[in-house]
Amino acid sequence: MFSFWALIILGIVQGITEFLPISSSGHLVLLSKLFGIENSLLVSIILHFATLLSVVFVLRKEVWQILKHPFGELSKKIIFATIPTCLIVLLIFPFITQSFEGTALPFCFMVTAFILFLTDIFQKNRPAYSQSLNISISYKQALFMGIGQGLATFPGISRSGTTICAGVFAGGGRESVAKFSFLMSIPVILLSMGMEVFKLSTGEIIPKINVLGIIFGFMMAFITGLLSVKFMIKITQKLNFRWFALYLAVISILTLLI
Repeated sequence: MFSFWALIILGIVQGITEFLPISSSGHLVLLSKLFGIENSLLVSIILHFATLLSVVFVLRKEVWQILKHPFGELSKKIIFATIPTCLIVLLIFPFITQSFEGTALPFCFMVTAFILFLTDIFQKNRPAYSQSLNISISYKQALFMGIGQGLATFPGISRSGTTICAGVFAGGGRESVAKFSFLMSIPVILLSMGMEVFKLSTGEIIPKINVLGIIFGFMMAFITGLLSVKFMIKITQKLNFRWFALYLAVISILTLLI
């Protein structure tokens, strides 16, 4: 049975780290190991759904436009980005499931640190992009971000960090890339939730969950997620990835010692 307070802490950590380029799932797996929590994949998906609701609330205007125009350019690009993500996940799914045991966490944290460090160097050699209220993403950038999202399903490899870096390398502006990164997470998290619900309905997994703890953890993930996504969008133009890379390098080394 999951500890009530452990799930509260996991919810807060999920909300804070989901939209920062430091891998929320990696932090959840690491803390789950420290707290002795099993079925960390299911807990991760539930808490990711809470932060998905945070994205929908903060970017409600963009989400509403997508719903009003399901065949519009933005909708097409999100679908286009989701296709390579799903194909990659299907190919490597057994490895993804195993990775939630936490054995590869140090390596995955270091991979994210390396990606962020390279992007920070690359970005310094490009002209600054002005902020825009519109999400301007090309199909090429959407494809790169979709591939990045597929590879970032391993805990420790940041989804937001990898997709934002992939979009920047493909020539995108940071704010547009950040917003698109958050929007393109919606279908993937919904698909993940659907898979877990299916497993529960077929009796494939019967997890023991502290229901009250997961409810409060969900609420904390949603509230802190609201603050985190607003913060990330606001500072994304001035964001220095090097500090996040340094943090992940330290976490990678510490994880080896746990």
